[in-house]
Amino acid sequence: YGFLGPNGAGKSTTMNILTGCLAPTEGEILISGYDILEEPVKAKRKIGYLPEIPPVYPERTVREYLRFVAEAKGVAKADVNAEIARVISLTGIEAYENRLIRHMSKGYRQRVGIAQALVGDPEIIILDEPTVGLDPQQIVEIRDLIASLRHGHTVILSSHILSEIQAVSDMVIIIHQGKIVAIDTPEHLERAFKSNVSVEAVIDCTKEEAETIVLEAFGSGAECTAEDCDGATKTVIRSSNFSEKEIASKLFFAAADRKKPILSLAAKRLSLEEVFLSLTADGGENEKPRPEGKEEGPSEAGTKTADPGKEAET
Repeated sequence: YGFLGPNGAGKSTTMNILTGCLAPTEGEILISGYDILEEPVKAKRKIGYLPEIPPVYPERTVREYLRFVAEAKGVAKADVNAEIARVISLTGIEAYENRLIRHMSKGYRQRVGIAQALVGDPEIIILDEPTVGLDPQQIVEIRDLIASLRHGHTVILSSHILSEIQAVSDMVIIIHQGKIVAIDTPEHLERAFKSNVSVEAVIDCTKEEAETIVLEAFGSGAECTAEDCDGATKTVIRSSNFSEKEIASKLFFAAADRKKPILSLAAKRLSLEEVFLSLTADGGENEKPRPEGKEEGPSEAGTKTADPGKEAET
């Protein structure tokens, strides 16, 4: 699950509540069926948590630190060495296991932070901004590591990097001002929040001629933006009155009438970034998919519009 929201939306607060680090003012939190307030030890055994700032002890070696974590999590004494070896291998830090954490780069300290979250093989891994402050190479490495965890765990990943969420997430949760505004697959979100059909065409003509062609084809039934593009004009046509096929057909014949060839023509898909901005603009008071109702898998999930006043609060 990719967990998105602007600064101050409540992502870190939600994660702190889910992991029992912060008490909620109301509501109920069940972790694998255990109430985090009523049965905190049983619930927390199901969770591996990496806060935004990794909770590592710089004066210890990687192995010493992971041994401390294993003991704190109640891993059986006979299994501690095998568990440490397992998480070290999973996170690719074998060459650093006897190095002081203070002498490691930030990227490898993040790996150690993920390793401690994996100790005890918890069902749920919660990662709060795991790539913040890393260089591009480190981001790719940590992203690949996170993607590999999906096969054995439920991973909840908070990030400001939308491409990262899109690359590793099966489902996306977007919150704004403490309220859930969407839960769906990245692909469904892109389609569901595309209020207008949008087609991008490059026409071999001037900007003024392109605007005239669009006006002749659609009258007031479509909007367009036009800009110069290597001696031609890139035109984006948006309309809620016509399908993509109708837009392409009308544009083709209008351009042909003026003997202006269309060099390229394609549907313009909404990016996850545009979905995010749309959902969190103006207080997030536009369409809001709600998580209530029958549970759906990623292939069946449909973005639903919330009833007024029934936003899901975190």
